[in-house]
This record gives sequence, structure tokens and C-alpha cells, in this order.
Amino acid sequence: MSRKPDITLTQLRYFIEAASCLSMTGAAQQLLVAQSAVSTAIAHLETQIGAQLFIRQRARGLALTPAGQQLLGDARALILNLEEALDTARGIDNQVRGSIRIGCFVTLAPFVLPAIVSRVRVSHPYLGIEVDEVDAEGARDALRSGRVEVVIGYDFEMGPDIRKTVLREAPPHVLLAADHPLAAKPHVFLRELSREPMILLDLPQSRDYFLGILASVGLQPQIRHRSMSYETVRAFVAHGHGFSILNQRPRHDQTYDGARVIARPIADDVPALSVVLATMRSVRMTARARALMEVAGEVLRESLEPA
Repeated sequence: MSRKPDITLTQLRYFIEAASCLSMTGAAQQLLVAQSAVSTAIAHLETQIGAQLFIRQRARGLALTPAGQQLLGDARALILNLEEALDTARGIDNQVRGSIRIGCFVTLAPFVLPAIVSRVRVSHPYLGIEVDEVDAEGARDALRSGRVEVVIGYDFEMGPDIRKTVLREAPPHVLLAADHPLAAKPHVFLRELSREPMILLDLPQSRDYFLGILASVGLQPQIRHRSMSYETVRAFVAHGHGFSILNQRPRHDQTYDGARVIARPIADDVPALSVVLATMRSVRMTARARALMEVAGEVLRESLEPA
């Protein structure tokens, strides 16, 4: 009968921190211990498991091996579940306690995050929230690595290993300068923009979605400017540099510099984006995640303006 690995929580915590920093030195600084303590703990962990977890790259830090990537997600889930069990054992008032790290798409964050955090503070005063703002690729990586428990985002293809709960649909709209001739119309057919330059929100998968909408009606736009900033796109449009297509709408039409934009529904039959809450199927959902998802669902259903 083979001997079971003798692994400690300290080793797992040091491994998780080193994987997060991709540096033994960085992990030691975060943990407030000597670098030798981190290196020794991880070396013992690799010996007990019988697999190399990191590739040590001289002058370039660490890189996770496939075994390390697999262990990272499982170790984070184990620590989360242990912390939840301890919080439950300590608590006598049935309050959700501890902290949760979530991911949120950068284009959704300013619309929903402040309200979510405010409402959690009221309904779950002992639950802290840490946030990573991510794009679609970053959301998948954050979930699979266990860096975050929940992602609030759009339903771009995330893979079968990720569980998604649809909260609402966010139809796309055309964004125009306030003095654009089409701004006076109740809705806009995309072919009416065939001779117009486009300002593209240039984020991974978002760009393919927006260009796919135009391609579905036979248009290949002339892209005048690209930006990864939602507000920069609005500002370019407001100053007459072109039109754009977006999904979320602020409750006012002004840009940062006081110019104005007008959002108009698209008359063509084009696909909406689903706003989802995403978690890993393989990881048991903690009470913290369930509490966060309940509050986030309420806020998202209430606050996202239909286009």
C-alpha cells in the first residue's frame, strides 16, 4: 500500500501565493516570511506529490507546469471550503462571513459594481469583496485558476467547464453624435451607416461580436479609431468621428468633456448579449458565492438599462 502524501496547509498557502505572484520573492513579501521558507515548503510539496509544480526561469521568475496549474485551482477551492467551514463553526448568528474575490468585465464594472458592493455591505455586513476587472479571456483564466469564485460578464464562449446563470439580455444599440442626422430617428438600420466610419470598442471577443453584427447585414466597416476604453469610444462618437455599437447605456448622454451622444435601437434582427454570473462546475459553490450571486442578480436585473 502506497504512502499518502504528507501535505500541510502552509505548503498549499505558500504554493498558491507563489503561483499568484509567479515569484518566490514576491510570495515571501506577501506572506511576510523568508524566501527560503517559501522555497522549502514548495520543494517539500513537490516531493510529496511527486510532480514538478513550477519551472524555475532564471531572471524571469516562475512558470506553472500543467501539474501546477491543475493543483492551483484545486488548492484554492480546498482553502476556500476550509475557510468557509471555520467561519461557519465560529459564527452563531448565521451570517455569511469572510471575503470573496470576484471578476467583472471591464465594460460592466462601472454600471453594476458599486451598487453590488453597497448592497452586500447592507445585507451581508461580515462579507468582504475583492474585485478583478477582466476581459473575456481574463475571466476564463481567473475562474479556472481559482483566482476568483464568481465572474459577472457577458456570455462569450467560456467553455463547458464553466457554469453560467443568465440574468438578462443586453441588446446592442447604435451610438451617434447628438447632431448626427440619424439621431432624430427612433431606430436605425445598419445599412444606413454603410458610408460612415466606425469607432470600435477593441476588447477581446467584444470586437468580434460588434464586427459580426455588421457582417450579418453585409457590412465591412471602415474603422477610424479603436479603443479599449468604453468612455473613449463615447467621446470619439460625440465629437463626430464616427458611429459605434455598444450594449450598455449610461443614464445620461454626456461624455466626460460635456459633449453628447445619442443611443438608438438597431432595427435589424441582431443578437443580444446575455449578462451572466459564471462559476466553475467542478468547484462546490460556497455560501459566500451564493450570497454574492443573489445580490448581484438583484442589482443586475434592476440597474441595467435596456437598449
